[in-house]
Amino acid sequence: MDTTQLLKGVLDVAVLAVVADADSHGYDVVRRLRAAGIEQVGDASVYGTLRRLYASGALTSYVVPSDEGPHRKYYADQCPRAGDARSPAQRLG
Repeated sequence: MDTTQLLKGVLDVAVLAVVADADSHGYDVVRRLRAAGIEQVGDASVYGTLRRLYASGALTSYVVPSDEGPHRKYYADQCPRAGDARSPAQRLG
């Protein structure tokens, strides 16, 4: 079976599930997907999916300064968690 086509079919849903669990920067999404058993996912595929989901309005983003290198762009799901009225940045901190 060609896992590439299967991965393309589920990557959007998998990325949304990871971000719904916790706001995440791109590399964290890749790491969590791989830890969940999707080892063959490529960095470029995940970053492209994050950009596409953001452009479609499914995700929001915010930048967090980093003491260890460049600032990190975090992605958050557009739907707040039940009972959580904090902003994405407040949920992180």
